[in-house]
Amino acid sequence: MTDIINSFVVLLNFLIIPGLSYGSQLALGALGVTFVYAILRFANFAHGELMSFGAMITILFTWFFQSQNIGLGILPTALLALPFGILATIILGLLSDKFVFKYYRKQKSVPVVLAMVSIGVMFVVNAIIRIIVGTETIKFSDGQKFILKAKQFKVMTGLNEGLAIKSSQVITILITIALLTFTFWFLQKTKTGKSMRAFSDNEDLALLSGINPDRVVFITWLIVGTLACVAGTLYGLDKSYKPIIYLNLVLPIFASAIVGGIGSPFGAVVGGYVIAFSEIMVTYAYKKFFKYLLPENLEPSSLVQLLSTDYKFAVSFTILVIVLLIRPSGIFKGKVL
Repeated sequence: MTDIINSFVVLLNFLIIPGLSYGSQLALGALGVTFVYAILRFANFAHGELMSFGAMITILFTWFFQSQNIGLGILPTALLALPFGILATIILGLLSDKFVFKYYRKQKSVPVVLAMVSIGVMFVVNAIIRIIVGTETIKFSDGQKFILKAKQFKVMTGLNEGLAIKSSQVITILITIALLTFTFWFLQKTKTGKSMRAFSDNEDLALLSGINPDRVVFITWLIVGTLACVAGTLYGLDKSYKPIIYLNLVLPIFASAIVGGIGSPFGAVVGGYVIAFSEIMVTYAYKKFFKYLLPENLEPSSLVQLLSTDYKFAVSFTILVIVLLIRPSGIFKGKVL
């Protein structure tokens, strides 16, 4: 029985808790992509750089607060800087819409044109980020790193395996729950949220009903900017910040949105966790897990790893292709807001 518990702790430590944390980050990113697709009707490939920009501004303010000896004790100082990052990301989203996307929207350009334009915005924002903070990895997490350390867990339980829970993982999951709860409440219960859903469902009918399209677009970028900054900052806190990483995150984020059903907020959230757990489960080495469950003479000598972690993003792409072949509309049939 002890070996079974030890094996479960191994999964908690290296698969379940990291999967929940990474899945939360992808869910927030995919939700932002879904809002743009459902309301503004184009695939925003610049969303990863929007996340990166928000995280960068949060880091800059974090450094400023740290230089002034202002902090939150055991909590990361980045949480104090996060509102400034959110504000800057919203402004960037609104400016990119005003000076770039709005023109093509007024011209009634087809979605693929807007998607290509978003790639241009992506490279411009990426260049700005590299000029400001460079290309090196930045670790900006401070405060208490672990809520529970492996050694403490071993002492408390007497098990061979220790369970380590990082504060960034718990913060990520709690903030994601709060933000998703508020977002879905906003869409379902508020007048503005219902206007956005109506605009997403039928733009012409919504305009005839007196809904102001400019206000809907403004609120959309408010939400998208908030989700992008929070997702980018939480990812940086949990792992580390490096501009190129966010460029690579575009694939799993879009895979999450499409797998769940592009245009469906709930689908985006579910898709985020599906992609996250798929990536981790396929690239995790199960040697230690099977060591506790199998007799000594059957213990594996290899890592029992299906794919190297170098191919993590390939898992996202594979799942995306499979879903598009079997169920192109996604798990939740791409429902609108």
